[in-house]
Amino acid sequence: MLAPSDWGRGFVAQNPARSTPNTWAVLDGSCRWQREKLPHGVLAGVSQYSRLPGAGAKGTVKVTATATAHTSVLGADEQLSTTLEEVLRCPEQQPRTDERITGLMSLGTPFGAREQQYADDSVLEAGEYVEKGGGTVPYRWMVARLGTVVVAVSVTGAKGRPQPELDQLGATALAQMLTRIQQQLKGN
Repeated sequence: MLAPSDWGRGFVAQNPARSTPNTWAVLDGSCRWQREKLPHGVLAGVSQYSRLPGAGAKGTVKVTATATAHTSVLGADEQLSTTLEEVLRCPEQQPRTDERITGLMSLGTPFGAREQQYADDSVLEAGEYVEKGGGTVPYRWMVARLGTVVVAVSVTGAKGRPQPELDQLGATALAQMLTRIQQQLKGN
């Protein structure tokens, strides 16, 4: 998992800082995210929430790092397939009671396709996070699978934060998590 400092200078834990133990996020029939008990075939799952507080003309960036360990590659692969398909069913989603993400689109990229050389499979979701006042900021959800482990990062942008900066933040965080998994799988 990524500690707030792993995201970069100035990041701090959100409140709550971690998901409820032995649960994972599930998109229900009303397109709302709920925490549910880990299903059969999932060994562990955790999400950690951090933020970069705003300063001056720049707003607060919110980030999430998630890791899920499955008992099989098939189970991990199914999680990515579900992630890819959920956007078709729910292009507008509600992560929390007072939050909305709209205009979601997703793109799946298996290893070797479109120069993707870092994971067995990956999914990118892009949309807009609707702020309480009605304004929108960019939202990205980047998911990757290595063997039986699925990792993901989300980046919710903010006023004054350019999209390339936000995309780089997410890509760097995902790369860190994948490197850690590779090291663990090799026994280092």
